[in-house]
Amino acid sequence: MRVRSGLERLIADGGGVLRGKRVGLIANPTAVDAELRHAIDLLHALPGVTLVTLFGPEHGLRGDAQDMIGVGAERDRKSGLPVVSLYGHDAASLAPRPADLANLDVLVYDVQDVGSRYYTFVWTMVLAMRAAAAAKLAFVVLDRPNPIGGAEVEGGAIAPGYDSFVGLVSCPNRHGLTAGEIARWRADVEKLDLELHVVAMDGWSRAMHFEDTGLPWVMPSPNMPTVDTARVYPGMCLVEGSEVSEGRGTTRPFELSGAPYLDPEALAAMLAPLPGAIFRPCTFTPTFHKHGKQACGAIQIHVTDRVAFRPYLTGVAFLRACRQLAPEAFAWRTKAYEFVDRIPAIDLLTGSDEVRRGIDGGASLAELAATWAEAERAWPAQRAPYLLYP
Repeated sequence: MRVRSGLERLIADGGGVLRGKRVGLIANPTAVDAELRHAIDLLHALPGVTLVTLFGPEHGLRGDAQDMIGVGAERDRKSGLPVVSLYGHDAASLAPRPADLANLDVLVYDVQDVGSRYYTFVWTMVLAMRAAAAAKLAFVVLDRPNPIGGAEVEGGAIAPGYDSFVGLVSCPNRHGLTAGEIARWRADVEKLDLELHVVAMDGWSRAMHFEDTGLPWVMPSPNMPTVDTARVYPGMCLVEGSEVSEGRGTTRPFELSGAPYLDPEALAAMLAPLPGAIFRPCTFTPTFHKHGKQACGAIQIHVTDRVAFRPYLTGVAFLRACRQLAPEAFAWRTKAYEFVDRIPAIDLLTGSDEVRRGIDGGASLAELAATWAEAERAWPAQRAPYLLYP
């Protein structure tokens, strides 16, 4: 028996809480049912439901914009509805404005997340929840699976002052929550005056990975082509905080990472003791982005044990190995990152300066892992009141 998403349960219920309402929908290409019919079409066809406005998160409603590329307002070609971008050219664009919500009764969120704190979709949801509370709108989350499971937790907290759009509020890098559970957590902790409805899934449990759900995978962004990408992303997204290529401009981003100055065999040897994966030495040439058109010495991560694999530990170990193998060439990113220019990108991603300073100072991997151990221990109890699934 396959999992039924929140969207499918809402449609089966004839629209449920949306009946008689003017609706705004936050969506992208992942807002589909098991037959790949999109939520825009499904909601449009429901009697008594008036779909008024569409909202697109990062990468746009169509999911075609590359990372950190601002998207403007437009009209949806098929439905003719206005599309409000929730990822424009400044931080103010990340939340709906009062004028965007003026003709609505309820705001609906239906986007597939990937289970990593850096992935911005759930923070779009939280910002939209805050805006809905201020506008006295109801908010509905159509829940979907955490594709890398809801049992394992990994990574550190966010230190005060290090919050950003890749970590709006503090939680481990691999949080193990669904979007609906995050919505319940933030509504309670922030004491939002909000009529929140989470349409939960049928049949999902925390031990499930996406392959177990029976649902089709639709790319949530241009560089998240497969579930394999999502599996390594909680660690290998950290590479964005350096000038090493995270494999953008290839067909296997984040699984492939490297740079022209790295020795792939030496890199693979340093990573070989890590659990749950084989690190294959290789060379790739990105078609664009970092080191575009240059051959990069690299590794490809082949996950062999989904439960034993520790993506965050792997990402930190990879950066540490790059720094040790090429100390003169390796560099941290210094350009602005997700609308922040005063804090290094790697610090925003890890949640503080501890990992960066540790890597630069020659810390062992065990010493680095100790910096996030307490956050990992504390998180299961913190999230427990908001869990919806066994």
